Amino acid sequence: MIPPHLYKLFKSDETVSSLLRQNPKMSPGEAWKKLYGHLPSKATAGPPEHKPLTEEDVEQARKCGNWGTGAQPSDLFLKMYHDAVCALEHDVGHGMVSPPLMGSSGTVPLTCISVVPDIMRHMSNLIVRAESEIILATNYWISSEASRYVTNALKELSKRVGERGGPKIIMKMIYDRGSPKQLFEPHYVISLKELQSKAVQLPSPEEIPNIDLQVINYHKPMLGTFHCKYMIVDRKFAVLQSNNIQDNDNVEMMIHLEGPIVDSLYDMALISWHLPLYPLLPSNDHPEVEGGVDFDEVNPDEIAKGPTTIESITHSHPVSSSQQNEAAADEAAAGNTLPQKARGPDEATKAWLGLGVQAMSNAQIAHPSPEENPLPEHTGQDPHYDVDIAGEIARVQTSVSPKPGLTRMEAVTAHLNHTRNPGFKGDAPDRGPGEEFTPYIPHPTKEPFPIAMVCRAPYGPPDNKQVCNPQNEVWLSGLRNATKNVFIQSPTLNAAPLVPAIMEACERGVDVFCYICLGYNDTGELLPGQGGTNEMIAHKMYSELSDEGKKRLHYYWYIGADQTVPIVAKKKKRSCHVKLMIVDEKVGIQGNGNQDTQSWYHSQEINIMLESETVCRGWIDGLRRNQSTHLYGMLDKADGIWRDENGNQAADVIGIDPGKFSWAKGFMGAIARVRGTGDF
Repeated sequence: MIPPHLYKLFKSDETVSSLLRQNPKMSPGEAWKKLYGHLPSKATAGPPEHKPLTEEDVEQARKCGNWGTGAQPSDLFLKMYHDAVCALEHDVGHGMVSPPLMGSSGTVPLTCISVVPDIMRHMSNLIVRAESEIILATNYWISSEASRYVTNALKELSKRVGERGGPKIIMKMIYDRGSPKQLFEPHYVISLKELQSKAVQLPSPEEIPNIDLQVINYHKPMLGTFHCKYMIVDRKFAVLQSNNIQDNDNVEMMIHLEGPIVDSLYDMALISWHLPLYPLLPSNDHPEVEGGVDFDEVNPDEIAKGPTTIESITHSHPVSSSQQNEAAADEAAAGNTLPQKARGPDEATKAWLGLGVQAMSNAQIAHPSPEENPLPEHTGQDPHYDVDIAGEIARVQTSVSPKPGLTRMEAVTAHLNHTRNPGFKGDAPDRGPGEEFTPYIPHPTKEPFPIAMVCRAPYGPPDNKQVCNPQNEVWLSGLRNATKNVFIQSPTLNAAPLVPAIMEACERGVDVFCYICLGYNDTGELLPGQGGTNEMIAHKMYSELSDEGKKRLHYYWYIGADQTVPIVAKKKKRSCHVKLMIVDEKVGIQGNGNQDTQSWYHSQEINIMLESETVCRGWIDGLRRNQSTHLYGMLDKADGIWRDENGNQAADVIGIDPGKFSWAKGFMGAIARVRGTGDF
């Protein structure tokens, strides 16, 4: 049962953002204190007792959200949301959003599962389309090719604002670059000198005269990292992604959100900002739910020589997985077969992946722009901005299509190498129709569906006592309430509460699919209390599960789309930083949180939970196309160890026994992570 005092808060009309609308001179921190400062604040409350939920409990959870007039949440979604709400019993601040805005609705017209530049390409396009304001947050920002997309876009936006005669764009930016100043004030405004430093290199006021940019540095000592990555533009659309703004070899995930959920993200962003808003954000008195410029009003005929429109993408007849498999079988019969060393997927994984659906037709994927006049790639050195999402999709798909001198897979290899690994070779065979790499994944959803904020606040003390928050509870609830399957992709998986929850789900007959990156931050995980390495955890689960339980755990090391063996993360050649859970193929949780000790106990993390079978099946299709994990990454169910066809383990791994000096390795890994060199 949701506690009465919580239920009352969720049914209120007052939020931090509504209070600031009434009194613009108030800071978000003051607004929070006025609304919730009198409530209990117990940072280290233990997890609640999980009793079977009654119909009354589920109905109460339904009433604690503003789901709109469209599709209502299922019982599965509501059970998970109920557990997230109850996590706020001892401290409403753990949710990082005003309670009335925690349960909402919206749409996701686009997902990106690809390398950092592809996510930055979309963000840069949204920036140049801004009309009044931008809020951008990242854990780690460093001057790089990735950041160049943002700085170029800001300069272009300033130019466009000048040409149209204003008004100035107001931009607020938050990042976390640890500083001694945060011992006295976790949030502090960054000086102009620091913004122009070699490590940051944001544009000077002279370079962006029509943008008022203010940046704060936020970290809650000691371990309360601001691990968030999001952007909100004009309070009408937002992106939530897994990547920091830096160059690396990671494949990442981003979703584009529209609808009322943007107001929830906006409220969260104000709470995170905390300080007075000078100058004020123009959308302060214009919530998304009251309108604003419609993203779809842009004329699709203005796409730069691209053959597709947003209508053709989102309303074309989706290609079913069975049709795709038939096409792939035809290609295989013609002689384009996978090598014998392909080790997977097992039958359960194959069946799950077969549920994926792609909104674009095979023709749109195979021929995204005219062969005689292909769309040029949008890069940091040569920007090409599009007027809408359709143009972006056509342009990025062109970059991974065959071209003179490059097969399709060679084009993918070049795309994955981008700024970090020019010349690194792939060894995977070309793929046939239905298996092409698709960085941008459109979703044909026009009607809003349920979306909830499932976040966690930062916790600084160096202990593992802060475990009860919406993020953690909803992850556990997904495993507890799934009836068929749970998919998890994360760079790391070692959180103490999660491991037994996965094993319990497997023992009761739920298939759990885990795509994890071999060796990701492994040295940092060797410190006491950090959970252990990915290899140690996989071995532990397979060693302790019953024979029937082992059949239900499908564990894979991440393998890049152009590779056939896992490459340990410290090589920085092919890593994965995606953070995703899908429950019963229809409820998805995506955002910033990893399945490791730091994200479970300390960092501020922003995630959303949505219910859309269309979106989840689009994700499943993209997960299959955009990596080779399922083909070559499966671990041995006998002991949880990956071996190649000759029985050899992956090269340069720590192994399931790190040795007696593991603490020293852990110390050095922790230092690298704090410095931002550990791909945290």
